[in-house]
Amino acid sequence: MRLRSVPLGVAILSLLAIVVTLTASPRSFAALQPSGIPAWLQAHVGEGDGQIAEVVLERARALYLKKVAAGAVNNPCYFAMDATRPGDLGNGVLGRRYYIICEASQSFRAISSGHGGGRNLKGTVDFSNGRRCARNFGNAMDSELTAGGAYMTREAKTSFKGFYRTGAKRDTAFLRTFIQFDGEGEAANARQRVIGGHAAQVLRGMCLRKNPDSSYADHDGMVPFGKLVDYAGGRSNGCTSWSPTDAAQLIAMVKGNPTTLYIYPESRDIAAVAGGRSASSAYWNASCLKDIGRPKFWPRKTLEPIIAQYKKDHPAPPPQPLPICKGS
Repeated sequence: MRLRSVPLGVAILSLLAIVVTLTASPRSFAALQPSGIPAWLQAHVGEGDGQIAEVVLERARALYLKKVAAGAVNNPCYFAMDATRPGDLGNGVLGRRYYIICEASQSFRAISSGHGGGRNLKGTVDFSNGRRCARNFGNAMDSELTAGGAYMTREAKTSFKGFYRTGAKRDTAFLRTFIQFDGEGEAANARQRVIGGHAAQVLRGMCLRKNPDSSYADHDGMVPFGKLVDYAGGRSNGCTSWSPTDAAQLIAMVKGNPTTLYIYPESRDIAAVAGGRSASSAYWNASCLKDIGRPKFWPRKTLEPIIAQYKKDHPAPPPQPLPICKGS
């Protein structure tokens, strides 16, 4: 909408508030609307694919406004994720359950994102998740589970993972950027768990090739080499993982300009649904709830001792050096 100039003598406060809102900085824009979802944003509320559940939006918006008011956020956009929705809709179609909301520009976008895969400690306990829906959630170290709650995006770390062969038969360095999250409450150990956001890509089948001229070569002139795998339709180790294209856009939005991320559900929501409360008092995506039965939250005080004992009983084999690539 284009703005019309308003004479300074106009004293209609409601009109003045609208003009100030539309011409203000993102910070004041958010601060002027502490309550009530704007009509344009309300149009995106719902439980269909690409829509956002009302409780998720309300909490994500409240978190953002709180951080803006405290001066912790100047970013005009904020994020939300609904981990109760399916990540994989079948036939190669991914569920859109990660939301990018920019109220200043009246922009709303829903994209795909992975959920924590959890683990199956065979013979001890199984808290793993399937590709489509997450049943298990938690905040324990080494659990690889998603923990709901309030987060802030923080520093970006770009690391070299190795080389891979492109379609043009060229060796390309794979550099993946990771956005660290800081959490609050049950998610307060996000940094210790190395929870953040990144592209859903990894190198598999790693081996070493001779390339002494590479800046990434080790003291023997070797570089790691592997096959680039996109797992946007799969699970993560507890992080939010995005398609490469979406990841590039999101990282650019928050690099050096932090914002908020609210992930649903929290343990209280899981307890409400697992306790059989009605849909009016506890939200869960109906399709996933049918698949998983009752969800479960694994608190760190319960799960961490189990994981620690399992590690003690099943020590990992010593790390082995990467093999030399065939034909090198």
